[in-house]
Amino acid sequence: MLSFMGIGFKYRGRVVTDADVVFIRELISKNPTASRWALSKLLCEAWNWVQPNGALKDMVCRGLMLGLHRGGHIELPPVRRRTLNPLAKRVKPRAVKVEAHPIEGRLSDFQPLEFRQVRRSKDEATFNGLIEEHHYLGYTQPVGEHLKYMVYSGDRPCGCLAWSSAPRHLGARDRFIGWSPEARRNNIHLIAYNPRFLILPWVRVPHLASHILGRMARQLPMDWECMYGHRVVFLETFVDTTRFRGTCYRAANWIVMGQTTGRGKDDQTGRPNRSIKDILGYPLQRRFREILGG
Repeated sequence: MLSFMGIGFKYRGRVVTDADVVFIRELISKNPTASRWALSKLLCEAWNWVQPNGALKDMVCRGLMLGLHRGGHIELPPVRRRTLNPLAKRVKPRAVKVEAHPIEGRLSDFQPLEFRQVRRSKDEATFNGLIEEHHYLGYTQPVGEHLKYMVYSGDRPCGCLAWSSAPRHLGARDRFIGWSPEARRNNIHLIAYNPRFLILPWVRVPHLASHILGRMARQLPMDWECMYGHRVVFLETFVDTTRFRGTCYRAANWIVMGQTTGRGKDDQTGRPNRSIKDILGYPLQRRFREILGG
């Protein structure tokens, strides 16, 4: 969202001054045949506006330029192409066929477990289909930076976990960490949110879920760095208290930081409109407050 701050414009944590607006106008003038897409890439390169993994923030940049255009501060070239937004009309994952014979017994009977990061792999469709069919919330596309895992015992899947970018504003978490609004804007990418955790319904192995969470806490930071160029230092999730107690998270030493307000991020009424959820967190480093608050 673009907002006027008196000294400039603010978009996604970046303040754009009058001098920046002049620079963008000159960039457009010097590249009269460039499309909006090409201009956003040129601006990202000029500003060195990149993600931690080095990729250009050209989608964010296009949003900034469009806001300035609509406000009358710059004049963008006409739209040349309209790309379909896959989030606006996303096809639900197809059902997948997996062996559903019961997996029962002691945890030691099924070791070693294999954790496969399946995003951008041939197994991603299987992950999506299992979540859609067997998780009570169904499948939704994770937001921002994200990874997807399937947990196997031998060649049989027994669990699925998704990790994504964390919600920007979460009162109980923000108070627990004790960071300032500026530190939150700068360091929110160091938190990974667990929106889906599924133990497949035919799997009945005591302590499996908490064991998986413990293994994930060790593996996720390295995999995140390989994909995005930075590690995460804190994990968080929601537990719907009308359905669950969050026993596996508590057994894996996750901390209850508080509860949601029940209003959602787009609330306009100030009144609860959904179930209250516990907010749980797990620090991956002892100095997590220092790192996140720095």
